[in-house]
Amino acid sequence: MDIYLQSIGQILESSGFAGLTVGHAVMLLVSFIMLYLAIGKGFEPLLLVPIGFGCLLVNLPLSGIMDDGGFLRYIFYGTEHEIYPVIIFMGIGALTDFAPLLANPVTFLLGAAAQLGVFIALFGAMIMGFSVKEAASIAIIGGADGPTSIYLTMKLAPQILGAVAVAAYSYMSLVPLIQPPVIKMLTTKADRAIRMDTLRPVSKLERILFPIVTTVAAGLILPMSVPLIGILMFGNLVRECGVTDRLSLAAQNEILNATTIFLGLSVGATMNAEHFLTAATLKIILLGLVAFIFSTAGGVLFGQLMKKWSGGKINPMIGAAGVSAVPMAARVVQRLCQQENPGNFLLMHAMGPNVAGVIGTAVAAGVMLTLLR
Repeated sequence: MDIYLQSIGQILESSGFAGLTVGHAVMLLVSFIMLYLAIGKGFEPLLLVPIGFGCLLVNLPLSGIMDDGGFLRYIFYGTEHEIYPVIIFMGIGALTDFAPLLANPVTFLLGAAAQLGVFIALFGAMIMGFSVKEAASIAIIGGADGPTSIYLTMKLAPQILGAVAVAAYSYMSLVPLIQPPVIKMLTTKADRAIRMDTLRPVSKLERILFPIVTTVAAGLILPMSVPLIGILMFGNLVRECGVTDRLSLAAQNEILNATTIFLGLSVGATMNAEHFLTAATLKIILLGLVAFIFSTAGGVLFGQLMKKWSGGKINPMIGAAGVSAVPMAARVVQRLCQQENPGNFLLMHAMGPNVAGVIGTAVAAGVMLTLLR
């Protein structure tokens, strides 16, 4: 009997229960909440399911899954060396139609204006005691671009990756809840009902030249932005050139899907209780919300200026789509405009600043890398 009791004791000592802490229990609950939001509510499921499950795996005590030689440690290599975010940018480029931006290039300014929250959060984070590199990593959340947030954070402040990534993807998924109150506060019913002229057709030559010219311009003006913008534009070129359909389909589907799985799992693996449950994490999540709100406001306010410059021909709401959350932010604009004017269609107009926001956030990240590295 003593032998049996001793054996049971040894089994219990080597089980996860022996190493389970309150922190682990809290993080397991966090992972359950993320999975519920993804599966039950449909909030960015392609990202939140892998992140939530990665969080679950790393908070099961004594598994060794994130230790040296563990499975997730090997998977994390691609995140640690900025491979996954860049590959995802290639897939985004292959999925993105830049024609609305080319048809109305002035909307590029709205993508730039929607970076306002990035710089407000930068100074706010420094005031709250974060280092300038940590502040830059937190601030980029305002661009609502998960891969860029991860890329910049791994370059500047990898110790806060988990909190930054969770905040970035959470606010991306909450675009339909966060943006409408900000938009309504800064516009009138008449503003939201403004109809815009039909966009001009964009030629195939313009579509092909755009990624090439953009890459050259970014490379010469801001070299540190090339890994993001250059690969984004490569993905777009294989989409638009018409002779690489197989590459385009692979970038849009198999490659992008596999990379999303690995990125999500490895980001979730950074959410272990010891590093995640800190006061700094709460500050990061709060600052991310501030950044996102001010980015939305910056786009709408600049949209108001463009409305006046155009003599009322531009609906200021499309400025809210200047954040990088493609195409969720553009859909929010479309939904709000139809509430005021059911026959109004602004989706394609909103897609112009929306895709411009992807470039704008990558440029902002390039500027920070140039100044801080």
